[in-house]
Amino acid sequence: MFDPAAVVTHIDRLECQSSSSGSLTWLCNDKLMPGAAQTLGLCHILPGKSNPRHYHPNCEEILHVLSGTGIHSLGDQWFDLGPGTTIRVPVGVHHNLKNIGSDTLVCVIAFSSGDRQTVFLE
Repeated sequence: MFDPAAVVTHIDRLECQSSSSGSLTWLCNDKLMPGAAQTLGLCHILPGKSNPRHYHPNCEEILHVLSGTGIHSLGDQWFDLGPGTTIRVPVGVHHNLKNIGSDTLVCVIAFSSGDRQTVFLE
């Protein structure tokens, strides 16, 4: 039998990490659900803001846009993103996301490790 506290989270009971660019809520990772081999989060980026340029040395990232408009860097390339678009960020690639629209950019982000590591470049 599974302990519900070890396999189920509810967004209303999770910590929302706020910053000047928006917010991030982790929905699943090894800290919330010990033994989890993946990380899942919900990201909000405010109009005109971006997250710092960074990379993940131990996992790839998948980002799916639910609403809003942005541009996402992968190395030196930029990609236009909007509702329904998904981008894969390979392990170790420098990247960041900027909201270029007038509404909050809302994304689901997933990582191939329950212990996602991030190295900030800015």
